[in-house]
Amino acid sequence: MSNFSSEITSDDKLWSALTYVFSPLVPIILMLMEDKKNRPFIKSHNAQALILGVIAVITSSFCVGIFVWLYMLYLAYQAYQGKTVEVPVITDFCKGQGWA
Repeated sequence: MSNFSSEITSDDKLWSALTYVFSPLVPIILMLMEDKKNRPFIKSHNAQALILGVIAVITSSFCVGIFVWLYMLYLAYQAYQGKTVEVPVITDFCKGQGWA
């Protein structure tokens, strides 16, 4: 977990939480918002939320989609608490691509 505590605003926490709750829509919108997309805390959550949201949509016809969405709600809570989360496989992939 990275620590951005000195830079994190309540706005950053809210937007980061919303990326998980309303993924993949909010992450796509944030990529278009110049003032938000380069905020370090938001950026660290946004790419992960986008990938998880796509996985949730693809698996929504299966029970797996429900569990992915519940996991995303947990991640939203963590983001709102100002924490950076490590999602297995996805976090490393996002960092490797330079997205987070």
